[in-house]
Amino acid sequence: MDEKERITELDEEKVERPDYAEQLVTMLHSDIGILEKKERLEDYHANDIADVLPMLTADERSQLYKLLGEDEVSEVFAYLEDPAEYISELDIEKAADIVENMDADDAVDFLEDLDTDQQSAILSRMDEDSRRDIDLIQSYDENEIGSKMTTNYIAITRGFSVKQAMRSLVKQAADNDNLQTIYVLNRDGTFYGAISLQSLIIAREFTDLDDLIVTSYPFVYDNETVSECIEDLKDYSEDSIPVLSRQRMLLGVITSTDLIEVVDDELGEDYAKLAGLTAEEDLNEPLLESMKKRISWLLILMVLGLAVSSVVGIFEPVMASLTILVAFQSLVLDMAGNCGTQSLAVTIRVLSDEELTSKQKLHLVIKEAKVALCNGLVLGLMAFVFCGLYIHFAKQMMWGQSYQISLCIGAALAIAMFISGVSGTVIPMFFHKIHVDPAVASGPLITTINDLVAVVSYYGLAWAFLISMLHMHA
Repeated sequence: MDEKERITELDEEKVERPDYAEQLVTMLHSDIGILEKKERLEDYHANDIADVLPMLTADERSQLYKLLGEDEVSEVFAYLEDPAEYISELDIEKAADIVENMDADDAVDFLEDLDTDQQSAILSRMDEDSRRDIDLIQSYDENEIGSKMTTNYIAITRGFSVKQAMRSLVKQAADNDNLQTIYVLNRDGTFYGAISLQSLIIAREFTDLDDLIVTSYPFVYDNETVSECIEDLKDYSEDSIPVLSRQRMLLGVITSTDLIEVVDDELGEDYAKLAGLTAEEDLNEPLLESMKKRISWLLILMVLGLAVSSVVGIFEPVMASLTILVAFQSLVLDMAGNCGTQSLAVTIRVLSDEELTSKQKLHLVIKEAKVALCNGLVLGLMAFVFCGLYIHFAKQMMWGQSYQISLCIGAALAIAMFISGVSGTVIPMFFHKIHVDPAVASGPLITTINDLVAVVSYYGLAWAFLISMLHMHA
C-alpha cells in the first residue's frame, strides 16, 4: 500500500470525538458507588459537566453538586450560558459560596445573566474581598479593557529573596491558579516587572531576584478601550498581560483566555457592522431591541436606495428605447456590489491588523484597483461572449446587434467593478482617517453606493454607445 492510499484509509477510519455528555449521564445513572463516581468525575472537564446539567433532573443535579464539591461546581457554573434556572434550585447561601469561588471576571459574567433580585441577594452574602473585586470590574464601561480583566494573579514585592518569593508563591497559589507569570511590585504597590514561573523554579537560592525580573514587561492601562489595545495584546505571546491604573498600580491581568474572548467579541461586533447592524444580536433578544439595532442603518440605506431609484428614473428613455437592457441590469449591479464588498473586507482586515503609512495605503489602493480591473476585464469579456450568444438565440436578434449590446454590458461590468473595487478600499480608509471604525463602512452601504455607480455606468454607456452613436432601438 503506497503512502497516499494509507493516508486515505486513515482518513476514512477517523474516530469521532467521544460524546462525553452521554458518558457522564450513563455514569451518573449507573449503580456504581459514590466514591467511584467522584473519581470518574475528576476525569472530565468542567465544560463537559456543564453540558450535562440540562439532561438531569433537579434532584440529580443536586446529587451531582455534592459529588463535585464547591470548588468544582464553581468551575462548572462558570461555563453555563443560562445560569438563572440552576441557581434558583440552590439556597441563596450555597449560591453565594459558588459565585464567591469563581474568578472575579467569571463571577461578573455569571451575575449579569441573573435578574436584579438574585444578584443583590447573592452579593449581599459574599465576603468583602470578592465583592470588591466584582465592583472593580463592574466599574468599567463595557468597551474598556478593565472590564475584561481578572484579579486571579500572583504578585510579590521587590526585594524578596528567591526563597521568600517561592514561599509567597505557594501561599497565594491556594487562591490564585494563574501561576505562569509572577508580577513584581515596588514597596509602594506600583508595578515593577514580571518573572516567569520557570525562571523562579530553576533559580539558585543565592540568585539575586532582580536578575530574574523583566522590567520592560508589556502592560495596558485599565481605561484604555478594547479597540485601542487589542493589537498590542495580540502582538505578545504571554499567558497574561497586567492591567495597570494610570498611577501604575496593578489592578488585574488579561489572560490568554480573556484575550481570545475579547478578540471574538471584536470580530462579532465587526461582523455585525458589516451586516448593517449597530451591535450584535442575541438569539433570545426582544423584538424591539433587535429592531433598534437594525432600523437606523435601514433608514439610511432606504434614503440611498431612493437616490439610486431616482438615477434609474433619469435613464427611463434609455430603457424604453432598449428594453432588453433591463434584463441584464441585475448582473452589472450584483457583480459591482460583490467586488466592492470583497475590497471592503480586505481593507478592513488590513486596517485592523496594522498601522499603515501613507505609502502603504496608496499601495493598497493601487493593488485593489488592479485586482478589480483585471477581474472586471475577465468577467466583462465573458459577459460579452455569453450575453451575445444569449441575446442572439433567446431574443432572435441579429449577430451584430446582439454583440453590440453584449459589448455594452461587458464594458459596463468592467467599469463598474473597477470603480466599486476602488470605492470599497477608499471609503473604509476615509472612515479610519477620521477615527471612525472602518467597519461602519458596512457591506450594505458599499453595495448601495456601488449600485449607484453601476446604474450610471451601465445606462450611461448604453445611452452614449448604443443609442447616440449606433442609433439602436428596440
